[in-house]
Amino acid sequence: MTDITAKAESWGSRVGLILAMAGNAVGLGNFLRFPVQAIQNGGGAFIIPYLVCFLLMGIPLLFVEWSMGRFGGKFGHHSTPFILDSMDKRAFWKYVGVFGIFTNLAVAAYYCYLESWTLSYVYHSIMRDFAGQSPEQIAGFFGNYTGTPGAETYVFWIICLVLNTWILSRGLSGGVEKVAKIGMPLLIIFGIFLAVMAYTVKAGTNGAINDGTVGLNFLWTPDFSTIWSAKVWMAAAGQIFFTLSVGMGSIQCYASYVKPKEDIALNAMSAGWMNEFVEVVLGSAIIIPISVGYLGIDKVVEMTKNGGLGLGFQTLPYLFEQWGSTLAVICGAFWFGLLFFAGITSSLAMGTPCMGFLQDEFGWKRENAAWAFGGAVFILGLPTVLFFNYGVFDEYDYWAGTFSLVVFAMIEIILFAWVFGMEKGWKEITTGADIQIPIAFKFIIQYVTPVLLAGVFISNIPFLIDKITNADIYTELAKTTDVAKKEFLEKKIIYVNMARLLLLAVFAGVSYLVYVAYEKRKREGRIS
Repeated sequence: MTDITAKAESWGSRVGLILAMAGNAVGLGNFLRFPVQAIQNGGGAFIIPYLVCFLLMGIPLLFVEWSMGRFGGKFGHHSTPFILDSMDKRAFWKYVGVFGIFTNLAVAAYYCYLESWTLSYVYHSIMRDFAGQSPEQIAGFFGNYTGTPGAETYVFWIICLVLNTWILSRGLSGGVEKVAKIGMPLLIIFGIFLAVMAYTVKAGTNGAINDGTVGLNFLWTPDFSTIWSAKVWMAAAGQIFFTLSVGMGSIQCYASYVKPKEDIALNAMSAGWMNEFVEVVLGSAIIIPISVGYLGIDKVVEMTKNGGLGLGFQTLPYLFEQWGSTLAVICGAFWFGLLFFAGITSSLAMGTPCMGFLQDEFGWKRENAAWAFGGAVFILGLPTVLFFNYGVFDEYDYWAGTFSLVVFAMIEIILFAWVFGMEKGWKEITTGADIQIPIAFKFIIQYVTPVLLAGVFISNIPFLIDKITNADIYTELAKTTDVAKKEFLEKKIIYVNMARLLLLAVFAGVSYLVYVAYEKRKREGRIS
């Protein structure tokens, strides 16, 4: 292998790199998923397993993925198949690395659709289309938008895809980094403004029944009876995966473009803790306090059973209208603008590993690789738009956005700590470090994190079996006597299975491309 230090692509500044990495981690889940997870799993008590999982899984995986990326980048590799191959020459590692391309492609396929909702809602907030509507009417708008997609749904989705693709075509420093430098500060400014507005909600004013502080107290009042529940710990571990974007391959790709001696330890910590600030401080200070202020605790608890999408897209637009026309426009634009910036900084990170693979292995130009990624996301994402109500979106989210992350993270840390070797791995982590990394992390990475990851995987096997067998759908089908619902559920089983087959075909297709690339390398004498 040839050591490649001069790369066509590079980051323009350390600040830009950290903001891009933080943007990769900060996503829609910080504002829509985290507060709901906290409510459902013990409120303030949830933060204990959450922080433990962050320290024992999140930070170690960030160290590992940053160092793997920088190591592979020394040899000109910018995608996980050949980053993993550079760490151990046994052939199967490159096929494990397929997860790092497949996951980004499949997650982007549904994530960009979700991202496009935020653009649409910014538009409708500014145009005052929610003014005078009842909660039921606004909820109905969301149901029609996703359930029976019309021209508007497709227009905003295409705009979002084209925007992502165009930014990716501009490169790291000229596209991704510029968006991160603009998007992340705006996201934080919008978030602080909305958090202040939530805090100042007063009972008896504009229809509010509680102060904004009631929602904060409710969210963070600890229920310590949940602290030893395996379910709570699994929820905390899952949230760490979801929020940090570990196990995807995007961190390795971003890190592969840093210089060989550049610090990665402080960079990893900075990006990780910035994400935690946004999630724990801002993410918990907006949606729940406002909702509790106007709807009450019991109503919010009932609504959170279906996740955060209902509160975020169906409830907040109505509640903003209670503040008057000017604040409704500002807060609506800020809330959905915040979600858009959180989304696009994450989806851009999903494009870089796929592009890096095409550029490295097949000599594609950056612009062509970007548009190929955009085209693939369009084709793969179309079923999530057409058949959203039939669960295709959720299937993509589980298999690509949950299951694959755990599997890949579990295998990559074994490679790093036990195959590549912890001594070499620790040297890679600490080389160029601007901070003193506690030696305890060496033990944690080698022993604690792999055990925790294995525990997460094993504990989810029963759910995995139910998922594969469509147990929940068949149970519901057996209970219902409604003919129309039976027909719907029977169709849902077909679409769900088709979605899985499509994802499996994508994984197989990427694996084949990796095989072709490897054979190409052998013919060209680039295999040592």
